[in-house]
Amino acid sequence: MATIGASFAFSLCADDYAISPGVSRGIVEALEARRLSATSVMTTRPFWSAAAKELHPFRDLAEIGLHLNLTLGRPLGGMAKFAKSGQLPNIRSVVAAAQKRELPEAEIRDEIARQLDAFTEAFGEEPDFVDGHQHVQVLPGIRLWLFQTLEKRGLNGKIWLRDSADYLPRIFLRAIELKKALGIAWLARGFAREAVEHGFATNEGFAGFSAFDPKRDFGSDFEHYLQAPGRRHLVMCHPGHCDAELARVDPVTGTRETELEFLLSEKFTTMLKRRGARLARLKDMAK
Repeated sequence: MATIGASFAFSLCADDYAISPGVSRGIVEALEARRLSATSVMTTRPFWSAAAKELHPFRDLAEIGLHLNLTLGRPLGGMAKFAKSGQLPNIRSVVAAAQKRELPEAEIRDEIARQLDAFTEAFGEEPDFVDGHQHVQVLPGIRLWLFQTLEKRGLNGKIWLRDSADYLPRIFLRAIELKKALGIAWLARGFAREAVEHGFATNEGFAGFSAFDPKRDFGSDFEHYLQAPGRRHLVMCHPGHCDAELARVDPVTGTRETELEFLLSEKFTTMLKRRGARLARLKDMAK
């Protein structure tokens, strides 16, 4: 565990690129200001192909990854069992089915491959990393199918994967959204070890859980995310501009603008200086 107060590097990743034009625009603004070191994209969304070219100028400054999506909107291909209505199921039903080992393996394997293909077709390169919308990448079954799909593409040893868990003392010290952070840590138990066994590096240290409450002070919460950083610390965030499309598909709206405003402010840079923290790509951090 890194020493509190010591100088350290961390990766700051904006999730949900391409969920809507407004969110993508906000993330690009943060990248232009060099207030992010990563973003993960939703290739299932109809805006991805057009939005992909906007990320190319930042290729050497930030890592661009796949935000595996199995819980929002439509899948890229038919999923007769998993998405019977044509819409992906909600996260609660996916977690329940994963715990009972009732997920349709073939359908999910195919959808993982389609989302990876959609990334490379639009962006022209493989992703730097893979994480998951609502942390689906760590769920039992899904994690193995993801590892194996990436291995078939020869990506083991080349990309990293998000471990959405952290050590319990760190979670309790930060004391932000404890129930959510502890629940995800329970679901993700063993993920990092299994990822390494399959040849994939992961982050070591994870924060950023939010109540998505516009009344909360996001700056104060963010300072907690920097407490007890791991050796390869990763903080997720959800900045962006709220637009009609976002409001139609996702309940997280107004807080995205609050997060973006903070990231673009002097308060953010002042906080990093005070904490001795600096942004870095995860692949540049010592393993």
